[in-house]
Amino acid sequence: MLIIALITVVHVFVCAVLIVVVLLQHGKSADIAATFGGMGSQTAFGPRGTATALSRLTTWCAIIFMLTSITLTILTGRLQTSSGSGSVMQDVKTPASTPPAKK
Repeated sequence: MLIIALITVVHVFVCAVLIVVVLLQHGKSADIAATFGGMGSQTAFGPRGTATALSRLTTWCAIIFMLTSITLTILTGRLQTSSGSGSVMQDVKTPASTPPAKK
């Protein structure tokens, strides 16, 4: 249970950092020329330049985000099966079927 709490804290921190880093980055085609079909209109993602510190940080945050997401999914799935809890809908009774209305 402690490991899940620790991974959740790391996950939330990485989410916040990822949001900030993505918002701080400058778009590749954000120039006014891109609006009128210039600069990078023939490539899907624009010219590839050198990786800046923000782009590297974005990559690492995305990797950590995916790893913590997968880890939390696996750990909580194992916790639910070991504790015997199942679906939240397992005790809900299905309504009795009614015959279709006649025209």
